[in-house]
Amino acid sequence: MKDKETILKIFGKNVQLCREKAGISQEKLAELADVHRTYIGTVERGETNITLYNIYKLAQALNVNIKELL
Repeated sequence: MKDKETILKIFGKNVQLCREKAGISQEKLAELADVHRTYIGTVERGETNITLYNIYKLAQALNVNIKELL
């Protein structure tokens, strides 16, 4: 099994790729997901152990299935 840091970095990279594919900034994603703008950066860098609810909010804001982020 992968360690926690690796999993968080993979998830963060997937968020970043989906965000860039959607053509939106971190600030816009934060607005759409109703989270603080600095939170998106910490997620994308793999610094935040994100909650299931926030995963859901990001997937909704990015218009992707949760499994695409995992």
